[in-house]
Amino acid sequence: QVQLVESGGGSVPAGGSLRLSCAASGFTYSRNCMGWFRQAPGKEREWVALITDSTNTLYSNSVKGRFTISQDNAKNTVYLQMASLKLEDTAMYYCAAPGTGGYCTMRPETYNYWGQGTQVTVSS
Repeated sequence: QVQLVESGGGSVPAGGSLRLSCAASGFTYSRNCMGWFRQAPGKEREWVALITDSTNTLYSNSVKGRFTISQDNAKNTVYLQMASLKLEDTAMYYCAAPGTGGYCTMRPETYNYWGQGTQVTVSS
């Protein structure tokens, strides 16, 4: 049974930083890619970043240069380090994993497994 559990969200002033974590059980990170998405109230789920082969990373234009995705295979955990946070970064953040043999893309429908989400609120 694959389980993804996010943590690390919270409230932070604009310009601040947060680090989100996504702990996985039921599969091995090193054999998979992982993605981070976010969803603000009234908006569609938006792709944020993904990591493949433990080191290859890709970011949406809205977060490039401010967010960093990484993973610790020993801990089966993926991180999203967020810096220079803006008001528009306020959202529920989700990590996601594809099914066996699947692959990561920018489209949410690619992913079979999702965490419960962790809320990030950026204030002025």
